[in-house]
Amino acid sequence: MSDKINSIIEELKSLTLLEAADLVKQIEDTFGVDASVAAGSGVVMMPAESSESLLESTEEKTEFDVILEEVPAPKKITILKVVRSLTALGLKEAKELVESAPKPIKESTSKEDAEEIRSKLEEVGAKVSIK
Repeated sequence: MSDKINSIIEELKSLTLLEAADLVKQIEDTFGVDASVAAGSGVVMMPAESSESLLESTEEKTEFDVILEEVPAPKKITILKVVRSLTALGLKEAKELVESAPKPIKESTSKEDAEEIRSKLEEVGAKVSIK
């Protein structure tokens, strides 16, 4: 062990029971952990919220789904043409997709492509979301 850890251990040995309890409380408050959860295992668990937010902040989303949310009736034909050009679907398949909104238009695409698809569809009056 390092000298720093050894000195911390020696300091901990000299604490009274009340001081040790205060130390545990302070550590729980400072680091957002609960020492009582794993009292039997000797391991201190982090709260689930902290773990999830840590994962979200370290992993940047790289694949996006473009969802056709709503198709106004007067603009259906124009939107249908754009959907066909974006997806290479036949007329029948594109019509079914447009009529069954909300439906994914493109899945697992890059952010740039998703934004481009959304702008093309919104230009002709469709309501689109990216997830």
